[in-house]
Amino acid sequence: MADDSVKPSLPTPLGIYDKPRDTGVARADVIAAVLSVVWMLMVGGFFVMVPRGPQDGALDALRGVMILIAIVMPLSMIWVAAMAARSARVMREETQRLRAAMDGMRQAYIAQKHDRSSAMERSVEKKLDEIAAAARKTETTLATFTSARHDPADEAADAPLPAQPTLALEDPSAETPSTLPPQDFIAALNFPETAEDEEGFAALRRALKDRNASQLVQAAQDVLTLLSQDGIYMDDLRPDRARPEIWRSFAQGQRGRPIAALGGVHDRSPLALAAGRMKQDPIFRDAAHHFLRKFDQIVSQFVESATDAQLAQLADTRTTRAFMLLGRVAGTFD
Repeated sequence: MADDSVKPSLPTPLGIYDKPRDTGVARADVIAAVLSVVWMLMVGGFFVMVPRGPQDGALDALRGVMILIAIVMPLSMIWVAAMAARSARVMREETQRLRAAMDGMRQAYIAQKHDRSSAMERSVEKKLDEIAAAARKTETTLATFTSARHDPADEAADAPLPAQPTLALEDPSAETPSTLPPQDFIAALNFPETAEDEEGFAALRRALKDRNASQLVQAAQDVLTLLSQDGIYMDDLRPDRARPEIWRSFAQGQRGRPIAALGGVHDRSPLALAAGRMKQDPIFRDAAHHFLRKFDQIVSQFVESATDAQLAQLADTRTTRAFMLLGRVAGTFD
């Protein structure tokens, strides 16, 4: 009983993918052989009919060379022409075979297109389900961020007292020292690795309760979200590491070329995409400048008391990579 799963044969000419068979003696070979025989007969008749003259050694040697040339050269030309005709025939056959193969592939594609469409639809539906599941997972993560960010108790605790108003130009984060442990600060700037990263979420919640760290985390989250819209992800970047003394110069207020080593991102595609977005999108530009200011204010305080090992961990966070990328785009290191 025949198996129904066996696919039908392709509608292509039979044997187009086989090696060409030798068809035997070609017509060009036959013509060349006939012409060779005719020429040999003509040369032989010529020497039989022409009388020989007086003997001369030098003249006989020259006559022998001329005779050899007269016999070999025409024969060589005849067989060269025969080989050229054979090559042309082979090329024509190969061209026909290639054309037949292309026609067969085109017909096979058209014949199988309908059968493959249903399989593609099932694959697309499966992909859509996976995307929907990932979207739900992302919404759950963002909901966790939002709940931690907008905790009413935290807002009530952070609200300024009416009797002690602050000036509009003052930045409380620049004056109030952070009480967040360094490891929690570094983990929060790197954000949780996955939805199951409980330690990362715990550090993020503690950072969001700290006035200084929460401002930087929120600004970093905004720019990372905007960068991801252009397919720019910090995990894909491979920046160069700066020495700890460069970070300490940054904390002491150095800007421009003395700290150019901090802009270690050299990936052309992310730099070009971010630069184009910076010029064309005012929302992205405002978010990027706000993030750079917060990073300057808050990380500078952290660097002053951080160890070299903590500075190395800080440089590997997603937030710091975003600072390296956007700092180069904004000209911070120029």
